[in-house]
Amino acid sequence: MPVTVQTPGNPVRSFSEANSGTTRRDGLSGLQDYFRKPCFVHSRFDDAVDVAKVLREISSDNFDHISHSSLVQTATGVRELAKRIGQATININVRSVLIVTKARDNSLITLTRQLAQWLMLTREVNVYVDAKLRLSKRFNADGLLDENEKFESLLRYWTPELTNMMPDLFDLVLTLGGDGTVLYTSWLFQRIVPPVLAFSLGSLGFLTNFPFQDYQSHLNKLFDDGIKVNLRMRFTCSVFKDGHQTEVHEVINEIVIDRGPSPWISMLELYGDNHLLTMVQADGLILSTPTGSTAYSLSAGGSLVHPEIPAISVTPICPHTLSFRPMLLPDSMLLKVTVPRNARNTAWASFDGRHRVELRSGDYVTVTASQYPFPTVSTSPMDYIESVSRTLKWNVREQQKPFKDPVDTDKDGSSTPVQDEEEWDIDDSSFFSTSSSSTILSSFGSAPQSAVTTGSSSPWHKESFLNLNGSLK
Repeated sequence: MPVTVQTPGNPVRSFSEANSGTTRRDGLSGLQDYFRKPCFVHSRFDDAVDVAKVLREISSDNFDHISHSSLVQTATGVRELAKRIGQATININVRSVLIVTKARDNSLITLTRQLAQWLMLTREVNVYVDAKLRLSKRFNADGLLDENEKFESLLRYWTPELTNMMPDLFDLVLTLGGDGTVLYTSWLFQRIVPPVLAFSLGSLGFLTNFPFQDYQSHLNKLFDDGIKVNLRMRFTCSVFKDGHQTEVHEVINEIVIDRGPSPWISMLELYGDNHLLTMVQADGLILSTPTGSTAYSLSAGGSLVHPEIPAISVTPICPHTLSFRPMLLPDSMLLKVTVPRNARNTAWASFDGRHRVELRSGDYVTVTASQYPFPTVSTSPMDYIESVSRTLKWNVREQQKPFKDPVDTDKDGSSTPVQDEEEWDIDDSSFFSTSSSSTILSSFGSAPQSAVTTGSSSPWHKESFLNLNGSLK
């Protein structure tokens, strides 16, 4: 499927969609394989940069011959390329749209029908809806097909097996629900992920920034002008039992390893690039993406992380120590969490809150940054700050009132003099004058000479007297 990208200051570049492998990239050859097999959006610029050449220049064999200036120039170029990809406007030729509707919410079935009808009628694209709606009375598929004869060839149905096996069949994903619906979409696409536009029909909505009542204007702009996307990092989590890999999951929020139903504290070993980082003695451990930093990690005391920061958040759950603080690790690090042989109990791992797996002594889980990011359509460059402020009321506080001016300005611009306020019953300036304070302090006995001679401008003077007066009560 052809995709074009317009970057600021550069002509339109063509994107080539490629098949994706399942093996983890290791070393230079793995990185080259990664760029040869890109995800849906995070593809390479065909003519903008020669990735293979850059990787050859910075490979370990050539590091002895590369100059410092060349290395700095290469690093600067990589940062600039990442910045331009984040600012890119993607023009996609949408032929097939997948609609994911929040489960167990009958009120959204009518909206799903309304959205599918509008897409088929105005844009004449293939619309895939959940196969469970085929026999739904609220969706009324037969009645929808009777409205227009061309709907017969445009209305189709998707299943989890179809999205997992044929992700390149879809050009765009629309979600109707909340953040849970977006997480479910990530679970459906375990490899390549089409761009996801999330309509806000849930509770909080960190990831759903589009109001559904304006869906026609949002989609018209998408079809006509293109989109900007946030490439949200995902984790590739591999479970190993008895030395053999048993399962692999792509997660967008976090992987949690906890003590499960056991009353004993969890004992886990955390490795980074095969080096022991620490021994975890806590209720569990959370490894979250920047997107997941507003989820379970936030509840456990982890820091908020902007989605564009390539980092892995390590957050303990109720650690039995005062010094185990949450920290951020680079996304280039391969993490491994192991249940040691001498652990008293097993551990349980969950992936985005789904599919819990028991880990016995000697079992471990590896976590690395995925080569299949999750592209979400953005409304503005300030999406993240706006969502955190809207949902968490981040740094919301009543503003400090200013000092009153001698002249108030009315709404019409006219000035009204402020009436003189009533004088205080106690005049602190005269009360804390040198002569009066000397007399008062002398009545309590001896006082420091500085306290007697210091004028009313001394804060120590006032505080000392108030403390002294309070101690005599």
